[in-house]
Amino acid sequence: MRVGFIGLGNVGGKLAGSILRNGYELTVHDLDQDLVDGFVERGAGRGTSPKHLAETCDVVITCLPSPAACAAVVEGPEGVLEGIGPGKIWAEMSTTDAGETRRLAGLVISRGAEAIECPVSGGCHRAATGNISIFAGCTRETFEKALPFLTVLGRRVLHTGDIGSAAILKVVTNYLATANLVSLAEALVTCKAAGMDLNTSYEAIRISSGTSFVHETESQVILNGSRDISFTMDLVAKDIGLFQSIAEAHDVPLELSPLLNQIFADAIERFGPRELSPNIIRRLEEATGLNIQAPGFPAEMLDDEPEEPGYEVVPIERPQVAAE
Repeated sequence: MRVGFIGLGNVGGKLAGSILRNGYELTVHDLDQDLVDGFVERGAGRGTSPKHLAETCDVVITCLPSPAACAAVVEGPEGVLEGIGPGKIWAEMSTTDAGETRRLAGLVISRGAEAIECPVSGGCHRAATGNISIFAGCTRETFEKALPFLTVLGRRVLHTGDIGSAAILKVVTNYLATANLVSLAEALVTCKAAGMDLNTSYEAIRISSGTSFVHETESQVILNGSRDISFTMDLVAKDIGLFQSIAEAHDVPLELSPLLNQIFADAIERFGPRELSPNIIRRLEEATGLNIQAPGFPAEMLDDEPEEPGYEVVPIERPQVAAE
């Protein structure tokens, strides 16, 4: 199978690395030619345009920072639509808007090709090892065709339903991660203000009901001081903004979500859109004059799980309980 990959950023570059590492014929394309050069040196082909990849590859994967970027790559000049056709698959791995994903997928399908949205979740360190989780929205027939390369890209692959369903669930999970990050920032600063040792505080949270994936990853780089989780505040703002839009479209009266959007809007105004997202804690550090760091924590997260073949996650069929 020949795979084309468009978008070699923090997540995309690691996902494309899994494709290359596992022996697929890979062609890459990115606006940053230094990123492309690095892959070419490792054996990948150089794509001249999204159209070129769609013409020459069986699968074209896009992993881009915004819905606008996705639209430009798919339907712009020399875009994917100009080269894709029957027997080919477009796989959208960006975190994007469900309605826009459905629209672009419809254009791809109208060319006789197949479309799948397959955003990932679990952190850049797991994207690097092929151990990340993948949500896949598409027909079951397309899912079966895509599963062999999806299980190279990720460890756990969940078929979420039709196109658009994966985009919604990815935004939901990113919203939950953001809420957890902000609450952890408050918890760590409060521990420091109350005179608690931060190493002990970290362990107390880790072994208790307060623990989470976010704590066991992002709290570590916060306490190290690097704050480097390869994710920036503008991307968080995009994701939680998408979540807010979904809720508003369905008349859900949220209370926490608007506050999170305000918190990140304030942080972006203070620190800039490309500030690392765990530095949301800087708002509280500056307000209290406290330095939230502790010795012995890593500057970046590395996945210590061995790379293993991925598999489909099948939801458990739970028996229906009749209402009383």
